[in-house]
Amino acid sequence: MRRNHVRPTTTRFWLVLLLLCLPALATRADEGVWVDGSWLEAHLGQERMVVVDMSDSLQYRRFHIPGAVHLEYSRLVQRRKRDKVSVRIDDDRFVRLLGALGIGRDTLVVVYDDTGGLNAARLVWQLDRIGHDKTRVLDGGLVRWILEGRKVTNRATRPRPVSYRFPGETRRNEIDLAGVRRLVEEGGAVILDVRSRDEYAGSPQMPRSGHIPGARWWPWDGTVDFDGGFVHQPLEKIRASLEKAGIGRDDDAVVVYCQSGHRAAHAWLTLRGLGLRNVRLYDGSMAEYARDRRAPLKRGMEP
Repeated sequence: MRRNHVRPTTTRFWLVLLLLCLPALATRADEGVWVDGSWLEAHLGQERMVVVDMSDSLQYRRFHIPGAVHLEYSRLVQRRKRDKVSVRIDDDRFVRLLGALGIGRDTLVVVYDDTGGLNAARLVWQLDRIGHDKTRVLDGGLVRWILEGRKVTNRATRPRPVSYRFPGETRRNEIDLAGVRRLVEEGGAVILDVRSRDEYAGSPQMPRSGHIPGARWWPWDGTVDFDGGFVHQPLEKIRASLEKAGIGRDDDAVVVYCQSGHRAAHAWLTLRGLGLRNVRLYDGSMAEYARDRRAPLKRGMEP
């Protein structure tokens, strides 16, 4: 009852204080791709911001962050008819999808999942490709949000469709099979294989297994603190692992791949979040590379 008798001057004071704090919060968010639960909670409902939940549909129906729209990972990829390899959807289809989610060219997109950013990273990569820079990832996603005791809901959010104005230009954040093969022959970039140890090493029972010659093993899940709420590992620890893989400068050219481009997108996000500027994702990854009998493979743990 006492809240109903707050004096108008007191209310105005707190409103002014809140408005003064919001720019500072936005400034901190601009310092990197990751934001924490406190930042997101303070900005929920903000105009020209869309929160995207990329957990699976069952989880979204159980509970999600209030106001979040849902996007299945499968809607971002398609299987090519000629070889059944999973790759990103084309730009026109992607732009229509964004508009259906209520995302316009000037929208701040905050994305999360319940897998340590594994799904969320794919959306950020595809947004970056078309030059959409206003993106953030909730560090720890739904897992950390719940652990921190923040509010959730099972009430679905219906997107408000808009028209996404796509300028038609794309960024060079991906590489194709021909480009990867040139790197194997001529060098020019550090190639990171972010799959499991067994996948990287390969097996004699599987003739087309192993890794791309010269690729360093840098597993994607080594950058996530699963015991600490699915947040990213301390940046100093991640940088130290990169230095061991031969990456010491922010302008080093890097190519990341996995089996299907899924885990590689997470590695791409991690590297970009650290400030690396020249990182490309091999979308076809090993699913495509191993099909090319002319493409060399190497077994074992040596690059």
